[in-house]
Amino acid sequence: MSKLKKKNILQLAQNYSRFGPRAMFGQFMLEIAKKNEKLMVLSADLGRSSGLDRFKKEYPDKYLSVGISEQNLIGVAAGLAKEGYKVFVTSFAPFLSMRAIEQVRMNLGYMELPVNLVALGSGVSMGFLGNSHYGLEDISMIRSIPNINISSPADGIELKKILNDYASNNRGPSYTRLTGIPGSPYVYEKDYKYKFNSYVKLKSGKDLLILATGSIVSQALIASKLLMNKKIDCTVVNLNTLKPLNNNIHKLINSFKDIVTIEEHSIIGGLASIISEIISKNKLNPKLLNIALPDSFDKSGSYNYLLNYHGLTGVKIAKRVAKFLQN
Repeated sequence: MSKLKKKNILQLAQNYSRFGPRAMFGQFMLEIAKKNEKLMVLSADLGRSSGLDRFKKEYPDKYLSVGISEQNLIGVAAGLAKEGYKVFVTSFAPFLSMRAIEQVRMNLGYMELPVNLVALGSGVSMGFLGNSHYGLEDISMIRSIPNINISSPADGIELKKILNDYASNNRGPSYTRLTGIPGSPYVYEKDYKYKFNSYVKLKSGKDLLILATGSIVSQALIASKLLMNKKIDCTVVNLNTLKPLNNNIHKLINSFKDIVTIEEHSIIGGLASIISEIISKNKLNPKLLNIALPDSFDKSGSYNYLLNYHGLTGVKIAKRVAKFLQN
């Protein structure tokens, strides 16, 4: 890859970070619309929140708002998918994963209609809007339904690759989880080849395996650098596909004695549970530390305040991992 291309990727990563995942979703849909005559993008009165203002103006025939009616949103999307349209649906994470869960279960899971759900504001990124808008349980809800893929991009570079992959292939129904806010750190400073149902090893080390997903991957990388100062050499893996999980992940886990999972999701039903299930199924015996949001309703506050409060910053992750290794 040329130096110019490497520089362009870095600039893109910086720009995507600056605007945040919701704004970039709208921009990426504009790019996909140029290549896909059958694209339809649906929202439930959240076009502006989804970064779709420009999309609505440039492609009015490819955009539909159903009003504040998320259950109807899924039904309409399923009907369009049945007629051969490439459908992307966007709303806040709890509205897609809980308010419309029966429709998601039957129309997407049971009927396997290829609707691509894009969940805004997953984790605690909705900040001051509080528990009605937090997506703390969405992975656990969606992954309990058969036949639905779950993607969790680490930054804007990866989000673009995931959306393009779903737009270009018929992978069945999907749920893409957007975490982070404008200004959240980016992960990828150079290009890489995205592969569905895989994982990305961002750093190799011999002492510890860190498995992370979503925008919190950036904090896992920060923690790994701090741990290196203490002579703790970490492997850091970005699990960008949570369902179906890569078939070889148990082999990776089995090559380490100490494992840490990090996620911006409830400790129940998310990455911690996924990895624990893999360990149990394959009769593995690593020492395991799960770093996640607690099994409780949360307080309201700024995004960065909440990450710090829950110990999901690089500094606090490093301290907790170091203590874990001492025990």
